[in-house]
Amino acid sequence: MQCTVTWEGEDGMAFTAHTETGHTLRMDGAPASSPGEPGGHNLAPRPMETVLAGTGGCTAYDVVYILKKARQDVRGCSVRLEAERATTDPKVFTRIHMHFTVSGKDLRTEMVHRAVELSHTKYCSASAMLEKTAAMTYSVDIAQVE
Repeated sequence: MQCTVTWEGEDGMAFTAHTETGHTLRMDGAPASSPGEPGGHNLAPRPMETVLAGTGGCTAYDVVYILKKARQDVRGCSVRLEAERATTDPKVFTRIHMHFTVSGKDLRTEMVHRAVELSHTKYCSASAMLEKTAAMTYSVDIAQVE
């Protein structure tokens, strides 16, 4: 897997990532908090927000895949991530809570919980990396639809 990240120029702290699969992702920094500090223009997510979003995508992908493989009629899956970071550099994630909302028809509660657990403990490579510095927790809501 490859990715190239390029600084967009001296007027800010924006970067563009070009992925091996041909996709582009823009990142930007917060505006400078004091004169003379480098700052962004707040035009795109922060790099660490993209790490958190990628983790959410990785685990949601796992949950949907596991449920489909188990022949569950999953219709929706979202995960809200709430994270805390260290106050000193490097400002790694120290706590991440993932709240899953999974919807579908006749979903078996134990299968949904098992899919989330398997993603968390076995399959999600992003979570596996982040749990080296962050306490990871999760909760689940299931919405049955007709």
